[in-house]
Amino acid sequence: MSLLDQIHSPHDLRRLPPADLVPLADELREEIVRCVSETGGHFSSNLGSVELTIALHYAFDTPRDLLVWDVGHQTYPHKILTGRRERMSTLRQYGGLSGFCLRGESEYDVLAAGHASTSISAALGLALARDRRGEDHRVVAIIGDGSMTAGMAFEAMNQAGHLGTRMIVVLSDNSMSISPSVGALTRYLNEMMAGRHYARLKDEVKRLLHRIPGVGESMIEVAKGVEEGVRQVFTPGTLFEELGFRFVGPVDGHDVPALLAAFEQAKEIDGPVLVHAITTKGKGYKYAEDEPVEYHGPSPFDPVKGIQKGKPAAAPSFTAVFGEALVALAERDPRVVAITASMPDGTGLVPFSERFPERFLNTGIAEQHSVTLAAGLALGGLKPVVAIYSTFLQRAFDQIFHDVCLMDLPVVFAMDRGGIVGNDGWTHHGLFDYAYFRIFPNAVVMAPKDENELRQMLATALECEHPVALRYPRGNGLGVPLDGVFRTLPLGKAEVLRRGAGGTVWAAGSTVQTTLEAAERLAREGVDLTVVNARFVKPLDRELLASQLAGGGRIATVEEHVVAGGFGSAVMEAVAELELRGVEVLPIGIPDRFVPHGSQEVLRKAFGLDAEGIYFRLRRFFAAGAGRAAEGERTPRGARDGATGSAAG
Repeated sequence: MSLLDQIHSPHDLRRLPPADLVPLADELREEIVRCVSETGGHFSSNLGSVELTIALHYAFDTPRDLLVWDVGHQTYPHKILTGRRERMSTLRQYGGLSGFCLRGESEYDVLAAGHASTSISAALGLALARDRRGEDHRVVAIIGDGSMTAGMAFEAMNQAGHLGTRMIVVLSDNSMSISPSVGALTRYLNEMMAGRHYARLKDEVKRLLHRIPGVGESMIEVAKGVEEGVRQVFTPGTLFEELGFRFVGPVDGHDVPALLAAFEQAKEIDGPVLVHAITTKGKGYKYAEDEPVEYHGPSPFDPVKGIQKGKPAAAPSFTAVFGEALVALAERDPRVVAITASMPDGTGLVPFSERFPERFLNTGIAEQHSVTLAAGLALGGLKPVVAIYSTFLQRAFDQIFHDVCLMDLPVVFAMDRGGIVGNDGWTHHGLFDYAYFRIFPNAVVMAPKDENELRQMLATALECEHPVALRYPRGNGLGVPLDGVFRTLPLGKAEVLRRGAGGTVWAAGSTVQTTLEAAERLAREGVDLTVVNARFVKPLDRELLASQLAGGGRIATVEEHVVAGGFGSAVMEAVAELELRGVEVLPIGIPDRFVPHGSQEVLRKAFGLDAEGIYFRLRRFFAAGAGRAAEGERTPRGARDGATGSAAG
């Protein structure tokens, strides 16, 4: 029986002799390669946390001692060691294991997290609650993968150092987030790890002493006596100790005995302590070590051959189309600059960064700073484009309001991954962006029906003198031809795609094509609908809306967004404000609950947002309307007046 076969919980792990932990790490790493190559998922970050996870569960009395993982995409070893190995084949599948920590999944998952830099704040709260309740367990925050580039981590450390609260922070330092980490802090830590500051100082002192007449080797020997003290000044611990943390390390994050010794030392410290562990993203799997970005979150792959380049997709991704269009538009306008929060690959900005390095800004995991930075650039006369996933841009809600919309600044927010994103689940779906943008005065919100319209909308956004949120989905486009020239769209004007006398449907963004498919199916059954591509969630095309509903009737809205506060809500508000009588509205979207993980196809079907689901919703709604209209021929008009809305999702 293998060592891993003997472990069903950390209690089993702690029964092993220390000598078995190194071969156990090899087995655990092989298991992660096997599992992720079959299901896909976060890979290189998990390979880098194997020894660290073993040492944490071995050194601490989990689950009594609390491990608070940051982000959670490095916790596959943690899942396997905490009794979930047999379910790893369901990883990130609908109804299966989450790719992140999930409190309902295990008592060992203390914090549900899919966004970065939350662990130290949560751990501090847990430590303060422990002290308040008179308990004595330990609280450990594990942070890494670039999360220390976010201000929230230092806000928490500032508070913890001030209070002197007993807690441990483990910094798993691999100089990476998804892409290589950036910023002065990263440079500082990297230089310290390489010993550059210290080596430079030592060489300068040697040269100086040799140039002083009469000073020989004796003086150099005296200088060596203070070398250790000087070396300690020039270590990363200086920064953290100034924040009130005792510092342990740096320690090799793949050396289990060294990690155990460091944790034992940290456990003896009565106050906040930081353990600095140096890890390698992709450790132990050559392809991932060589290409940690490519192997950050791969689809299923051959574990022997690695990721194989398949045939190019029939249509480019929305992300790629955005990136190429931005480069082309920036060629025409030197005022265009691009900003990303540590995700140049994921947002399609690598071509822009290569073509215009002086006009490209990677802020690290710092969405709030990114938005206010863009505000400053706009105030200075430039045209900033902030490319951030919809779910991550939520972190900068106040900056969007206070620093951009309040001053009506021309900042373009390119919101990738709008709508259902798939297997990353709860924390990553971009299902709230219409709502959190359209409430702000001055904001323009648009969503393209296809990749060609995305290009035109980007050109329109860069010509707009207001804040613009341009929202587009994850995945490939529809394969439509791309116009050779850019043209701007009339602001707030929708597009009628088909006309019918049986009712009206307005769709936004990625739901336009599926709505058209549903309408064509209904037309074959005798229910002929008008289908409108809204284009703009804000401002709505009220002129078109009023002309279509002037005599009353039924209108359905379709969106890949929560119904609450979304596109359908905007239409219902417009119907009320325009005082359109006899109108009934059916908003079709996501109901008032969080969407779990699963493929985009499975989730859209589960929530009725595939073509078939939309077809059935529209058929029920408009068939009922037709029946009521026939009855209305015998009913006084006054009995039927009044706008109504359905909140069904």
